[in-house]
Amino acid sequence: MDALIHDFSFGLFFWQLIILLIVIFLLGKFAWKPIVNALEEREKGITDALASAEKAKLEMARLTNENENLLKKAREERDVILKEAKQLKDKIVAEAKEVAQVEGSKLIEQAKREIEDQKLKALAEVKNQVSTLSLDIARKVLTKEFEDQGKQEALVADLMKDVKLN
Repeated sequence: MDALIHDFSFGLFFWQLIILLIVIFLLGKFAWKPIVNALEEREKGITDALASAEKAKLEMARLTNENENLLKKAREERDVILKEAKQLKDKIVAEAKEVAQVEGSKLIEQAKREIEDQKLKALAEVKNQVSTLSLDIARKVLTKEFEDQGKQEALVADLMKDVKLN
């Protein structure tokens, strides 16, 4: 170090200082501003990219939340529609059962009336046939009995015995 101090030259120092200032001036004028501008642009680009990424992240979160809400609403609507459909089905089935029971009761009553009517008609016809048959038998018997005069007198005498005169 002692050698540096003894060999020190003010002239050399002066010219080196001037050259250093010129280099600093030239670097400042031509290189420093473009480098700083480039760094500032780069910093701004990174900041913008980070802001855009944060914005995209927030938008994605909002969309995800919105999608979840839409899915929840869709599920609720689906449940309501299914519940209404089940109620409607139950109502239709109940109405169909009721209509079937009413129609069945009407058909049963109609069948009972028809059976009763047919029964009454059959009984009336049987009575007519029995009375006709009875009259035919009675006519044939009486015709046969009254052919003979002796049998007629015997019948009259027999009937007279049963009749008591006071």
